[in-house]
Amino acid sequence: MSDDYLVRIGKLIRDARQHRGWTQTQLAEALATSQSAVNRIERGNQNISLEMIARIGEALDSEIVSLGYAGPMHLRVVGGRRLSGAIDVKTSKNACVALLCASLLNKGRTVLRRVARIEEVFRLLEVLNSIGVRTRWINDGVDLEIVPPAQLDLAAIDADAARRTRSIIMFLGPLLHRTEQFTLPYAGGCDLGTRTIEPHMIALRRFGLEIAATEGLYHAQVDRTVAPDRPIVLTERGDTVTENALLAAARHDGTTVIRNASSNYMVQDLCFFLEALGVRVDGVGTTTLTVHGVPQIDVDVDYSPSEDPVEAMSLLAAAVVTESELTIRRVPIEFLEIELAVLEEMGLDCDRTPEYAADNARTRLVDLTVRPSKLEAPIDKIHPMPFPGLNIDNVPFFAAIAAAAHGQTLIHDWVYDNRAIYLTDLNRLGGRLQLLDPHRVLVEGPTRWRAAEMMCPPALRPAVVVLLAMMAAEGTSVLRNVYVINRGYEELAERLNSVGAQIEIFRDI
Repeated sequence: MSDDYLVRIGKLIRDARQHRGWTQTQLAEALATSQSAVNRIERGNQNISLEMIARIGEALDSEIVSLGYAGPMHLRVVGGRRLSGAIDVKTSKNACVALLCASLLNKGRTVLRRVARIEEVFRLLEVLNSIGVRTRWINDGVDLEIVPPAQLDLAAIDADAARRTRSIIMFLGPLLHRTEQFTLPYAGGCDLGTRTIEPHMIALRRFGLEIAATEGLYHAQVDRTVAPDRPIVLTERGDTVTENALLAAARHDGTTVIRNASSNYMVQDLCFFLEALGVRVDGVGTTTLTVHGVPQIDVDVDYSPSEDPVEAMSLLAAAVVTESELTIRRVPIEFLEIELAVLEEMGLDCDRTPEYAADNARTRLVDLTVRPSKLEAPIDKIHPMPFPGLNIDNVPFFAAIAAAAHGQTLIHDWVYDNRAIYLTDLNRLGGRLQLLDPHRVLVEGPTRWRAAEMMCPPALRPAVVVLLAMMAAEGTSVLRNVYVINRGYEELAERLNSVGAQIEIFRDI
C-alpha cells in the first residue's frame, strides 16, 4: 500500500474518530491495540490491512471500507450553480417510521402510500421482516404493503438493523400488547449526545411495562394488572415519547388522557392513522390527547402520510444559500409558519399559493416560491420550541442561512448535547461560526464559501447543511460517507440535480 494511500486512509480514520467523539485511546481499547499504534495509523506511518480497516470502521460505525459489498457512498459537488424550476417535497420520514411501528398494532393488511425510500425505513423493514412481518413494495415501488404474522418471532429480531435506528424505541408501545416479555436492542441512530429513554418509561410504566437494560438489550416485562387510572403527564414534550404513549394507549381497553403531548407533524399523522384503524383520538393538534382504545385491531387500512416540513426547510435553505429562484411544491405550511415568519423578517423574498389538502385530507399544503434575497441577521436568537414553535430539526438550516445574511446570528440548539458542535464544520467551507458552548453558536455573515473535502457529520441535519454550503461554494467539494443523509432523504442528490445542482455520487473500494 503506497504512502499516499496510507495518509489518506489515516485522515479518514482520524475524521471518523473525531466525529464519533472518541480519543485515540478509546479507539485503541476498542481495537485491543495501543494508542501509539492508532496515532501511527492516523498519520499514515503504519501499514494497515483491509481487515484492520474494516474493524476500525465497525468500531466507529463508519464505512471506511466495505468488504463483500459496495463501499460507502460519497458526493462530489460542483458548487456555485444557481437552482431553478420546481421540486416536490417527499413524504415525512418521521411520520413514515412511526407508521411502520404502528402497523404492529394491526392484525390486518396495512398499505402506506408514497413511503419515503430511505435508510431509516429500510432498517425498520429489516427488523419487521426478521420477526415475521411480510412487507413488499407495490405500485412500481411507490407504496408499501405490510402484513403481520399471527405470532411475532421476537427471538429472531435483526439486532444489527435495530441498533442502527433510534426508531426501534417505538416498538415498545405496540409490543407490550402482544407479549408479556420481550427483548429489544438498544436504540441507535444519529450521534446527538445522551438521549435517555426514561421519559418513555414514565409513560409506558402506566401500562405495566418495566424495563431492565443489560448487555446492549432492553429486557421488557409487562404486568397486565396495571393500567392508567389517571391522566398520563409526559415529563418531556417529545415527539417519539408522545408517539410511544399513543401506541400503548391505542390497544388499551379504555380511555387514556395524555397531557403535555407533542402536537408536531409526525404525531398528528400517527393520530390520523390510528383513527383509520378505528381508534378515536380527541384533541389532535393540541397538547392534550384523549385516546379511546380498541383492545383488538384487525382491519385492512390504506393511509397516505403527509409531506415532510423538514425536507421542505432543507429545499428552502438550498435556494437561499445558492441565491436561487426555486418553487418548492407540497409544503406543509402549518409546520413551517414560524420559520417563514423569521425568514421574512430577515428579508426573504417569497410568495405562496392558496392552501390545498394533502392526500391524508387533513394536512394543509402550499407551493412556495423563493427568490434571491438580501438577508439581514435576525434581532433575536434562533432557538427551537415544541410545535407550534420553530421546529427542532430546522434549527441547523438557519446556520447556513445566517451565514448568508449580513450581521451576527446567535443559534441556541438547547435540545441536543452535540449537534451545535457539528455546525462548526461549516468553517472548513469558509464559514465563520464560533462555538460558545455545546449548545450555542454565533454565526457571522455574509460568507464567501470555498470548496473542501471532508467527512460527513454523523448527525442528519448538520450533514445536509454541509452539503448545501458545498453547493454554494465555487469549485469542487467532496463529502465522504453520506449514509447519514440517506437515513433521512430519498435520492436527495438526484433531486437537487433535477433543479440545477451538479452532484455526483461515487464510491471507494
